[in-house]
Amino acid sequence: MTDTSKLQYTAEHEWVLVEGNVATVGITAYAAEKLGDVVFVELPDVGSTVAGGTVVGEIESTKSVGELFAPVNGTVTATNDAVVDSPELVNSDPFGEGWLIRVEFETLPTLLTFAEYSALIGE
Repeated sequence: MTDTSKLQYTAEHEWVLVEGNVATVGITAYAAEKLGDVVFVELPDVGSTVAGGTVVGEIESTKSVGELFAPVNGTVTATNDAVVDSPELVNSDPFGEGWLIRVEFETLPTLLTFAEYSALIGE
């Protein structure tokens, strides 16, 4: 399990693990819980350029459709095919096997700390 206190977050309920100039992105457990049982995940193509703050994918559940936002400007270097094949990973392990995309970036925008995100969701 990833140490969630070491991650950065967005107000759109994504978590971001920064390793060098690559951001691994997923949705938080809070977002996964609010969505309900995830049944379909659509991710951007590897090699595609994404702009921070824009919608780059969809996460569909039995209750609703959620959008995946890019937290950074950059190029998608990897997508998690396991969540496309088994969308329930987003619910069962959102901070581990349920990661969604990796984006190579040049500049990291200001993201939320664990404490700031916890305050945002009222925890």
